[in-house]
Amino acid sequence: MSLTPTPLMPAEWAPQDRIWMAFPAPGYSLGDTAEDADEARTTWAAVANACSAFEPVTVVVDPVEAAAARSVLAPEVEIVEAPLNDAWMRDIGPTFVHQPDGSLAGVDWVFNGWGQCDWATWDRDSQIGAFVCGAAGVPRIGSAMVNEGGAIHVDGTGRVLVTETVQLGQGRNEDWTRAQVEEELARTIGATEVVWLPRGLTRDYERYGTRGHVDIVATFTSPGRVLLHDQRDAAHPDHEVSRSLRELLAARFDVVDLPAPVTLRDAEGWVDWSYVNHLVVNGGVIACSFDDPHDAEAVAILREAYPGREVVSVDARPLFDRGGGIHCITQQQPSPRT
Repeated sequence: MSLTPTPLMPAEWAPQDRIWMAFPAPGYSLGDTAEDADEARTTWAAVANACSAFEPVTVVVDPVEAAAARSVLAPEVEIVEAPLNDAWMRDIGPTFVHQPDGSLAGVDWVFNGWGQCDWATWDRDSQIGAFVCGAAGVPRIGSAMVNEGGAIHVDGTGRVLVTETVQLGQGRNEDWTRAQVEEELARTIGATEVVWLPRGLTRDYERYGTRGHVDIVATFTSPGRVLLHDQRDAAHPDHEVSRSLRELLAARFDVVDLPAPVTLRDAEGWVDWSYVNHLVVNGGVIACSFDDPHDAEAVAILREAYPGREVVSVDARPLFDRGGGIHCITQQQPSPRT
């Protein structure tokens, strides 16, 4: 094993300098109708504007959407322009890490449309990791591994949660071994303990899913403590998923159950609505709401999980209708370590 110091990805509750987002571009994220487009623009803007109350926010906008973006984003939200296919900054942007001297760098994973999904295009989005590194003024750490920011969660001490069906799944790193994935995570984000979850939520394996992103399933809230999506209704197939993941994680960590919404289905089938998919910001938490009876309980649990932070809820249903949530459309840039 190399003794050379490696970068380390800090926990999401560490101090931050900025939140990065991307604005919906023509195509899948804006949808087919004017009503769809307005809903996407206003929802992405609601998240950006909520974040901007806590810290600076920069939104990457396709040039054709610049005027529309400015009309809905708060004046203090910065806009930078670059060509985009979609708007999931967590997955297309860099993963920021601390270098051994405490300065920042950005890990630029290979992005290939969540495993070359037949509906996705990624010729533009695959360039956003390098673009954001340049705009942020940080060195780029290249990686040959297909990965997305929504597919990892860290505790800031070297532990990382991943999912077998993502890092080793169809269309991504099919010829890699677990050891190779773990070695690359060690090199790029300082992983010393990789916790492999066998799968993600049921809806995430349908056509427009990511095939198991961890950021709607489980997240660290401190070293040794995990928030877990808890589907309490046995009618939903994720009830068994929650049960099996809890058994696995409880062997290593203190597990706090975060209830799934009461709502079980939408027009497309079983929902994967998840309060786990929240964003921690300086002094706050931007939380998903679903106009659901469990919204208030989820807020209370998040307040307890992140003491001293204000929890602000944004209706995330339009995001989940398009395949993700608040965590999926954001990426934190941590402050340099002093």
